[in-house]
Amino acid sequence: MKYTTRVGKRKLDIEDNIIDRIVNFIDPVRGVRRLQSRYALALSGMYFGASNSRRALSEWKPNDADPDATIQYDLSNLRQRSRDMIRNTPIATGAINTVCSNVVGSGLQLQSHIDRNILNLSDEKAEAWQSKTEWEWSIFWDSNDTDVSRILNGHGLTELAFRQVLENGEVFIILPRFKRGDMPYSLKLQLVEADRVCNANNVPDSDSLFMGIKKDSNGAPIEYHICNQFPYTTLPQKEMKWQIIPAYSAKTGLKNIIHLYKPLRPGQTRGIPYLTPVIEPLKQLGRYTESELMASVISSMLTVFIKTESGESMFDTDELGVETGAKADDKDIKLAPGAIIDLAKGEDITTVNPMRPNATFDPFVQSVLRQIGVALELPFEILIKHFTASYSAARAAMLEAWKFFNSRRQWLAQNFCQQVYEIWLYEAVALGRISAPGFFTSPLIRKAYSSAEWIGPAPGQIDPVRDVEAAEKRLSLGLTTRAHETSALGGDWDANVSQIKKERKQMLEIGLIQEEKTIKGVDKNENN
Repeated sequence: MKYTTRVGKRKLDIEDNIIDRIVNFIDPVRGVRRLQSRYALALSGMYFGASNSRRALSEWKPNDADPDATIQYDLSNLRQRSRDMIRNTPIATGAINTVCSNVVGSGLQLQSHIDRNILNLSDEKAEAWQSKTEWEWSIFWDSNDTDVSRILNGHGLTELAFRQVLENGEVFIILPRFKRGDMPYSLKLQLVEADRVCNANNVPDSDSLFMGIKKDSNGAPIEYHICNQFPYTTLPQKEMKWQIIPAYSAKTGLKNIIHLYKPLRPGQTRGIPYLTPVIEPLKQLGRYTESELMASVISSMLTVFIKTESGESMFDTDELGVETGAKADDKDIKLAPGAIIDLAKGEDITTVNPMRPNATFDPFVQSVLRQIGVALELPFEILIKHFTASYSAARAAMLEAWKFFNSRRQWLAQNFCQQVYEIWLYEAVALGRISAPGFFTSPLIRKAYSSAEWIGPAPGQIDPVRDVEAAEKRLSLGLTTRAHETSALGGDWDANVSQIKKERKQMLEIGLIQEEKTIKGVDKNENN
């Protein structure tokens, strides 16, 4: 019997066989289920990409798991391989360094921008408050006392935290509080590598506890399990103990720990390394490069093999030196530049021409690197630091890369710098070092005081003259402001104005310039 149905404009015909008839006779319910399954199988091919019958896709059966199950058993290998590639693969090292240099550089600078309308402050008072706060922040952020280990200041910790996110996929920043030295603030930062966050006493994962992070019924973290040592250390190990840190302080409601990672799926608990999608091609490319390099080295070596009837050496190998001479009875004979090797009686040598250098090596490597660059959001020219095309092509590559750099910078600023700043500001106001009326009574007022912008390194300029001319046109059309253009170049407009004012005053005093005086818009020095 043939069963026919239509789905949209598509006609599906399902014809039963002898087995279907037998099943229908014995168990009609099971027969209906068999028919439904055959319909589902036929419908699964409506999208060619979902078809299981097409030869190219028949063996493609990816795992359809939740975000945590997908990474649970692979994350350790991904981290270790990512670290190894950054240590030993030039392209991987260069990619990480390029992203860090452009996103963080020497650090992200705070520019306080409080909401003066909500706070009902005049421009003068707002500017004074912002200047005072930025100065207090520098006391905390520019000091090595900010770091628990007293190694890095805030800018160094920012760069290290971001590098950890790229290398391992995530990093944990513990925020302990204790007084030390003459630092007025008790807040400290302690970076913890991702491997140390694991379930206390190595208990199995559960619905609420996954890889060292315990969550509530809404999926929000409520505590973190921090091991006292790195699980895979080769140093003498002490007894493994875990510190369980609540996610938020019960007294202030502030964060006790910042989990810095970029989730790629809703509900993803842990982060994955930046190099994850390109680990295999990068590794294979490294092997290919190494083999080509070795073949070229061998091809460049001039080695002479001498064959005689008697097998006696024609030269005094002591005079030739150990680098170029070798005897027939040597057990370890290597190729070397300018080597002369005697062969024993009856011995011959067969050589293989490696045909190197390989003319197709560079085009092939560039093709692979372009694909790697797409996955890493780094244009080919930025990835290999090589600009050979036109100005327009080079500028397009720079602009495309800066979309990625700016996106990551904003993410880093909001999820690390801004969060640390708000926690620090809470303490600064509580200590009375900064006056902020209403800070503890109104979330709106606290947000108005905490508003800030984070300025990082400016993008490189291929043609500074053209870039400045473009900025002038944007200013003349009212599309931007001088403060914004200065920030885009990594500068501070307010600081520039103060410095320009100071320099102008000094130049007037020593007569380098003359003060311009105008009457009704006409310069007095103009000839009438």
